[in-house]
Amino acid sequence: MTDKTTIARREFLKAASLGLALPSLAGRLLAAGDARRPNIILCMTDDQGWGDTGYNGNKYVATPNLNAMAAEGIRFDRFYSGAPVCSPTRGSAITGRHPYRYGVFGANVGHMRSEELTLAEALKPLGYATGHFGKWHLGTLTKTVKDSNRGGPRGVKHYSPPQLNGFDVCFSTEAKVPTWDPMKKPGKPDTPYGTYYWNEKGERVTDNLEGDDSRVIMDRVIPFIRDAVGKGKPFLAVVWFHSPHLPVVNCAKHRNMYPKLPDHAQAFFGAITGADEQVGRLRQELSRLGAAEDTMLWFCSDNGPEGKRHDLAKSAGSAGPLRGRKRSLFEGGVRVPGLMVWPRRLRQPRVVPAPCSTLDYFPTVMDALGARPEGEVEPIDGVSLLPLVEGKTDRRPAPIGFQSRSQTSLTDNRYKLITQNMGKTWQLFDIPADPGEKNDLAGEKPEVVRAMRAELGKWKKSCRASLEGRNYGRSGAD
Repeated sequence: MTDKTTIARREFLKAASLGLALPSLAGRLLAAGDARRPNIILCMTDDQGWGDTGYNGNKYVATPNLNAMAAEGIRFDRFYSGAPVCSPTRGSAITGRHPYRYGVFGANVGHMRSEELTLAEALKPLGYATGHFGKWHLGTLTKTVKDSNRGGPRGVKHYSPPQLNGFDVCFSTEAKVPTWDPMKKPGKPDTPYGTYYWNEKGERVTDNLEGDDSRVIMDRVIPFIRDAVGKGKPFLAVVWFHSPHLPVVNCAKHRNMYPKLPDHAQAFFGAITGADEQVGRLRQELSRLGAAEDTMLWFCSDNGPEGKRHDLAKSAGSAGPLRGRKRSLFEGGVRVPGLMVWPRRLRQPRVVPAPCSTLDYFPTVMDALGARPEGEVEPIDGVSLLPLVEGKTDRRPAPIGFQSRSQTSLTDNRYKLITQNMGKTWQLFDIPADPGEKNDLAGEKPEVVRAMRAELGKWKKSCRASLEGRNYGRSGAD
């Protein structure tokens, strides 16, 4: 927004990093700094459907490491991406705010505003090392050369790389890359794909870019974690895999695990297995470093599976029994695999049936550190999940609002209200009883529809106010 806002925000963060007394979120956290500070890792795959894991019943795909996380930690059976497409979900994961509050309406639309407070920026004043690895998709990464969808001179106004959003170390792409040999165009090994990896200095990375892209990413994550642990610093690592997003290319090792399936399915499931292997490698390294106990490790996907339907010959991704796929606000478009392990705090495995979301990462981390997320930018749409994951309640305290193009929905513990045509018609579903959204109850329960429409209207009005910049006054905006 305004230059005044940006300057004030940076002064705020600088003051927090020096430990000055602040009446804000960072100040309160610093005052409570004697508490143990867990490491935070946010892992996310790209276009992996709810049904694309072994623990959710997929009879083809090999995900032994995700299965182990589900058995050992917290399994969220109703975990929702912040949106049915990529970029908005990513913004929700690092701000706790719905992307319609700051203009990331879809893929390659808008960018992370400098006035928004990201999780990395909230944690840096507390001594955290912060790193982003993989797909960014919240702004361009270079102003000077052509890169990806918008990077270079044509997209200067959308320049917002991870290093300007609180991340010390970066190994990031603007958007998608092939899942094998990520810098090369599939089938044309001598032709660059056109989307590059960039570091925190704004330099193109040119080494160790061959083979499985998930391994390429993890090769950067592990040294970052080793360095932080060696220095005795807590860390935030945001690890956003490209797999299994198109173009899906894979090695013989992973493809050969699925010899009876069509070629596309072999590649798709192979890409998921490759990412799963790297999650296992990450967990092994945390154990070797003695950091596993104090690490809050999350896993999810950014939206439902690509394609119009589940067809192993064309579109292997599965939403399981759920209705809809990527780009839809029906369950299959936004309900995704969701897991978390944190051995020191959560020693007993638990299944959480209540709705949870990527919006909840920010407030949950803040709650774990001893403060409510009442920070520089409000309102926060997410809630702390600690009461749910610790078994103190089985209900979410506030509904989850969604908006994507002409679609809007509101999801609470039982009901989901949805419109696909800008509110011309509405449908109501009892999600625990009808996860496939087959039985529309809008005609039977008009009172529920009225109440939820009113709640949804208030939320959308709040989002519009945010989009107009009205939430940034605490940072010194006009």
